[in-house]
Amino acid sequence: MIVYTLKRLGLAALVAITVSIISFMLIRLSGDPAIALAGENATSEQIEFIRIQYGFDRPLVIQYLDWAHRALQADFGESPYFQQPVTRIIGDRIGVTLKLGVMSLIFAVAVSIPMGVLASIRPNTWIDRIALSISVMGQAMPSFWFGLIMIIVLGVWLRLLPISGTDSFAHYIMPTIALGYYGIPAFMRLTRSGMLEVLSSDHIRTARAKGLRWGKVLFKHALRNAIIPVVALAAVQLGFMLGGSIVIESVFALHGIGYLAWESIGRRDLPVVQAIVLLLSMIFVALTLLSDIINAFLDPRIRVK
Repeated sequence: MIVYTLKRLGLAALVAITVSIISFMLIRLSGDPAIALAGENATSEQIEFIRIQYGFDRPLVIQYLDWAHRALQADFGESPYFQQPVTRIIGDRIGVTLKLGVMSLIFAVAVSIPMGVLASIRPNTWIDRIALSISVMGQAMPSFWFGLIMIIVLGVWLRLLPISGTDSFAHYIMPTIALGYYGIPAFMRLTRSGMLEVLSSDHIRTARAKGLRWGKVLFKHALRNAIIPVVALAAVQLGFMLGGSIVIESVFALHGIGYLAWESIGRRDLPVVQAIVLLLSMIFVALTLLSDIINAFLDPRIRVK
């Protein structure tokens, strides 16, 4: 287990370095950052002053190494728009994004696992078809469109829920459903396929032959084994949800780092955009590593691969 964990840590470190290089280069290749920071109406002297002030006149390799060294110390520079350290700005907003991501994951798991279990014990019936239809809809329907529909129906027409803000738990209900619905298809299909495989295995037939109650067989023996890949998938799905929160936060005006990224792109606040891209990428890499370790812990066969 230790050897496998060290291998995965090494691979995660390589991925993290690659992602940091790509995120750094994409910002630079999108245009001259000095012009973006100075503004379209800036003079050539002002642009050159900013280029020297921020070190954009140095070779890209030197710029990256300097930026990476400061990033390792949680120093992403200062936002030219807010006139504050980028770390402080992100720190003030990341709580909203984490709360939304965790609540969306809990919602997706709470809905999809019962659906997957019901579909597996009643295969090829109307229950199974409804579950699969909901799964297909969740995969095909854009989350921002679903969010807008909920705003119109639940927020404007029925006035049941607030449509923006983060003042109370009610403000998170619609964003949680819109973002969590994205993860339901993967969890539901994985639970269904795992349950179908486990329910047809020999040890389940043996348990039934011994006269054990169906509920005990279903939850203690079948679901316990079928849920293993779902637990590992949850870590990866949380990373997807944190990344997808950029769209949902923009739709519902939640002031998390997703909404901050959308605002910063419009303001050409490059240090903030770069820091958010790197942060979300590193969170996803860390969650993927956690998923691999959980998989290896739950299934020893993975460790020898």
